[in-house]
Amino acid sequence: MFKKIIMALATTTLVASPIVTAQAQAAPHRQEVTRKVVKQKPNGRTVVKQKTTVRKATPARRWAKGQRFDRRYASNYRVVNNYRDYRLSAPPRGYQWVRSGNDAVLIAITSGIIGAVVGGAIR
Repeated sequence: MFKKIIMALATTTLVASPIVTAQAQAAPHRQEVTRKVVKQKPNGRTVVKQKTTVRKATPARRWAKGQRFDRRYASNYRVVNNYRDYRLSAPPRGYQWVRSGNDAVLIAITSGIIGAVVGGAIR
């Protein structure tokens, strides 16, 4: 009887462990930011408090031709002026190369429509 209970527990842990690890890996990443808040009271005292806020990290966005580019969703957004260093072609008139993570994205300046995406162009 005792042997059956041990075997049942061992089987349950073997079946449940992949489910638990899959849930832990699917959880969003969190980033804790700690900052100090300094306040002056009317009686002349200075009060320093520490505030910790937890932010969820946004996953990298997958850009595609024809989408509207929004720089709020781009990770490590920068305008690429030295496109030749990254072996990119010169942008046509009205377009510019921008960086989103390690990708180079060619966007229309006025409308924000994506003209081309070069994945992994910037390292």
